[in-house]
Amino acid sequence: MATKRALAQQLGVVAGFDDPKAPLEQYRTPPELAAHLIHLADLRGDLEGRTVVDLGCGTGMLALGAALRGPERVVGLDLDPDPLRTARDNERKVASSTSVSWVRGDAERAPLSTDPGETTVVMNPPFGAQSGNEHADRAFLATTADLAGVSYSIHNAGSREFVASFADDEGGEVTDSYAAEFELPRQFDHHSDESRTISAEVFRIEWDR
Repeated sequence: MATKRALAQQLGVVAGFDDPKAPLEQYRTPPELAAHLIHLADLRGDLEGRTVVDLGCGTGMLALGAALRGPERVVGLDLDPDPLRTARDNERKVASSTSVSWVRGDAERAPLSTDPGETTVVMNPPFGAQSGNEHADRAFLATTADLAGVSYSIHNAGSREFVASFADDEGGEVTDSYAAEFELPRQFDHHSDESRTISAEVFRIEWDR
């Protein structure tokens, strides 16, 4: 198994959004954070030989990280066709042994059929920071509860009570969590600073399947 640092270096070539859309909260997941999440999933035996679904995959950071760790199949799902085109280019750069199926679709009504017992979801859903988009991550979790036996997801700091309560309502359980920080560059007009540090939390959930 390659080290977490080596994985982050491999993911460093993954390009971000050419024209990010604020309502969709399109931000590139930092390679270091993606590598941490994927490495943890690999250590827990949640990738190898399984189907991995990246909900709201954007330009493919988490999907491609998973594809480098020996899953049976990887699917990247996103509503916006533009980042999916970038994701296909990124796949060629990363050159993983497992190919990725890039699917255009709404993560809230995912056009996917999976065996939950053999499926892992990885995702960096919208935090719901935009007006009118509050609790956007709730819909992503609801889809995850239908698709997966285990999931790894990134949420805004302070989300543990909400995530744990939602999982419990759906027969799931938060088994692991850790805090994370990453630098968010200025990319929208409403951003006043050149960059700012975002505090986040990553959760592993086992869903009752």
